[in-house]
Amino acid sequence: MNLQELLYKVSFVKIIGTTNVELVDIAFDSRKVKATSLFVALKGTQSDGHTYISQTINAGAKVIVLEDMPLKLDDNITYVKVEDSNIALGIIAANFYDNPSEKIKLVGVTGTNGKTTIVSLLTQLFSIMNVKVGMLSTIHNKIIDKIIPSTHTTPDALQINFLLNEMIAQGCEYCFMEVSSHAISQGRISGISFTGGVFTNLTQDHLDYHNSFSEYRDVKKSFFDLLPKSAFVLTNKDDKNGMKMLEGTKAQKCTYSLKSVSDYKCRVLENQFEGMLLNINKVDIWVKLIGDFNAYNLLSVYAVANQFAFEDHEVLTGLSMLTSPEGRFQYLQSEEKITAIVDYAHTDDALKNVLTSVNNIRANAEQLITVVGCGGDRDKTKRLLMAAVACNLSNQVILTSDNPRSENPDAIIEDMMQELDPVQKKKVLVIIDRKQAIKTACRLANANDIVLVAGKGHEKYQEINGEKFPFDDLEELKQSLNIIKQ
Repeated sequence: MNLQELLYKVSFVKIIGTTNVELVDIAFDSRKVKATSLFVALKGTQSDGHTYISQTINAGAKVIVLEDMPLKLDDNITYVKVEDSNIALGIIAANFYDNPSEKIKLVGVTGTNGKTTIVSLLTQLFSIMNVKVGMLSTIHNKIIDKIIPSTHTTPDALQINFLLNEMIAQGCEYCFMEVSSHAISQGRISGISFTGGVFTNLTQDHLDYHNSFSEYRDVKKSFFDLLPKSAFVLTNKDDKNGMKMLEGTKAQKCTYSLKSVSDYKCRVLENQFEGMLLNINKVDIWVKLIGDFNAYNLLSVYAVANQFAFEDHEVLTGLSMLTSPEGRFQYLQSEEKITAIVDYAHTDDALKNVLTSVNNIRANAEQLITVVGCGGDRDKTKRLLMAAVACNLSNQVILTSDNPRSENPDAIIEDMMQELDPVQKKKVLVIIDRKQAIKTACRLANANDIVLVAGKGHEKYQEINGEKFPFDDLEELKQSLNIIKQ
């Protein structure tokens, strides 16, 4: 593709060299540059692509997109100076793949909690309704029935456009996509056209990356600010930041809620481990998911389908068939009638939602044992909050290692324990080894008790000092409870 075509809609400061260059590839990783590549130098949190420019030229790059010009220029290279390389990469990637987001109905879901569940449920629902659909999510990416592993909540700009292009080639009409705050702030969704956006909720998270909660909120809001008039925004009116998301958007505004007057309304009539009886817009429906947080998720899914004018009876029938995505309130039961639950809850609000849902169902005589840790090299301010929530809403808490990354697991747990009061501390056991922690929780449980293992959900590894070691919470529970099949 010619450089002039790739630079369509790119806001550049200046160009040195010819724009009449044919390019066969785009790269932002210097190790992936090949002959006749365009290289985009990104300023990342770990490294700066500008330091690898000479290396990419030696590898065959013909065009360099950058923010800072090198002191010495190569006469055979075209340099495109831009204000923000991340935004430029998104637009260039979209142009390279012929703007695939304009050829598919793309809905982005953002918020602290619920993104993965909503995207997964939407994909399930539309598949049930015989619609070809794609998905971009934390668990995995999907094109109809084909699974593509994912490494981030939201892929990089090149991968997003590549996958959207593949979806179109396979006949997909819709795509549902998680949109993380990192992806928004890093320009990974620049150049992408969204048909709709969904806001779930906002609680403390990622303050290791964002400078403050208000910055985190405003980054989320900027996603909706950029939506066109032709798109729709669906926001959770019960969240205190829900209406804030609508303030700057040009898109059609819609609301959903369990507690407020809104466009889409839901009530939870019954709640059991087997499912819930919901009333959605005055129609009763039995669903397989549980908890108020899942009532919000299901309501938003219903609302999205309604925005695309699907028939109510078809949507409601589909909702009754949906199941939780992997690692999201997945539960199993042993022969001894011990209920074990795995959930990805890794914020205090998500953990509170899960524990509250369990407490609303369980009888007073049944004990709730929670196994939880916090990730290393991430927002430290939520560690105490998560420990406090676990202690306040559980009979017994086992603090353990999550993904410690480069941190000492003992230090992480010290942070979690730091301000717990004597009553809370009496409930706590500390077992660093996650496998042993799960085993101990299962040994402590009696008939009808509940064991919740929180924090890692679908993940099949533990990340320790730069290495990923195989680990699966659900499999560990099955072994500890002698569950052969379930």
